[in-house]
Amino acid sequence: MDGRVAGSRAVSDRLGGWVTNDANAVFNAIADPTRRRLIEWIQESGASTATELSDRLPITRQAVTKHLRELESVGLLTSRRSGRETRYEYQGDGLVDITDWISAREQAWKRTLLRLKGHTEALDDRSHTA
Repeated sequence: MDGRVAGSRAVSDRLGGWVTNDANAVFNAIADPTRRRLIEWIQESGASTATELSDRLPITRQAVTKHLRELESVGLLTSRRSGRETRYEYQGDGLVDITDWISAREQAWKRTLLRLKGHTEALDDRSHTA
């Protein structure tokens, strides 16, 4: 598996792996610490409104709403109207592309380190037998 998702245009990163444009958008969205905190709070407490979440942050409700909409646009949250408020819920499927990519990078590094270990052990064996 090369990390490309059917229906998504994939782009090569500088390390030679493949990341979909969708995954790039998720990485950009979660790069912001406020957005990561919002995701954590929503995961812990369930569906929440911008008002409930803004009470926990030193930013306005409008700023929280902007962050929530960004997270929703990349598939990490879903929203539904409940009376006059919009409730946001965590949608974990949005992290699948990036967790797959991270896992592939981890496996590649493990293989590289095992090869390096084998190489250094072979050099060590040669220096002891010489």
